[in-house]
Amino acid sequence: MIINKTLFCFLVGIFSFHLSYAQINLLNSKKVSDIGVKTVSQQKVDANDQPLSYGNTNDDDILWSKIVWEVIDLNQKINHPFYYPINNNIDSIKKTVKGERLSLYNALNNGIQENKIKTYRESSLIDELSLEKINTDLSSKCKNGDLSIVNPEEFDYFKIKGIWYFDKRQGELKYRLLAIAPLIGFDAKRKCGIAEDIADAEENQEEGDEPFVEPKPKSFRPLYWVFYPEAREVLHNAKVFNPENSVHPISFDHLLNARRFSSVIVQEENVYGNRAIEDYTRGNSIFQLLEAEKIKESIRNKEIDMWNY
Repeated sequence: MIINKTLFCFLVGIFSFHLSYAQINLLNSKKVSDIGVKTVSQQKVDANDQPLSYGNTNDDDILWSKIVWEVIDLNQKINHPFYYPINNNIDSIKKTVKGERLSLYNALNNGIQENKIKTYRESSLIDELSLEKINTDLSSKCKNGDLSIVNPEEFDYFKIKGIWYFDKRQGELKYRLLAIAPLIGFDAKRKCGIAEDIADAEENQEEGDEPFVEPKPKSFRPLYWVFYPEAREVLHNAKVFNPENSVHPISFDHLLNARRFSSVIVQEENVYGNRAIEDYTRGNSIFQLLEAEKIKESIRNKEIDMWNY
């Protein structure tokens, strides 16, 4: 029985080892060093591999449109391809070998560090954000004076801005992603020694001192905004593990454009200055979800209404 368990673990280890190489040139390799090395023909194919063009859409062809903002929670199982792997940190991301799997945040960060993608302060994409400002937001001075860097795995929420529109030429309702932003908040700052400071303060508290007050959690905010069409090439080159067929991985660009993720609408363009749902639901999470479903249902009904004569 023990031998069978050992053999099973050994076979699982070998299988996982091969998967880590994404099975590139696996069947034709004569040495272990050949696994994962692309042939000349494969390199030529990759050189011509480009994101699928959107095509031109005239403004006269748009009968109706609505811009919405959504939040993607990477803690949900369906969104895990955007979160894993988490073994790449910010310091080593610049040295990442091309073709190695990255998380969505690391793929965006890699393009930003290489000046392939511009960043903006707001989703309006007017004010550009410098790389120095982003790096400053990623670091925080703790009370003990140590510099703490926010780890990539702490970015488990993304906010996206997109437009739903009805194309009369195609006769269908379509979606176009406009901008994307990683969200940063209290959870992303917890590496700054806040927990240690609380413990030290309570331990060193003397009699008569005021009780130590734990810092209140901050609401999540975008670290930066990226114009999505500008980031498509970077996200197209970043491949995602395909659980249905590991030989043919898919890209982040394909996942996002195909809307293969779960999200919640948090804002829509309206007469009130595009106010967020939480601004008029008084912080009630149930009402926020109901309002988000109401907006989503109204968008779905638009396509049905277009075909009513």
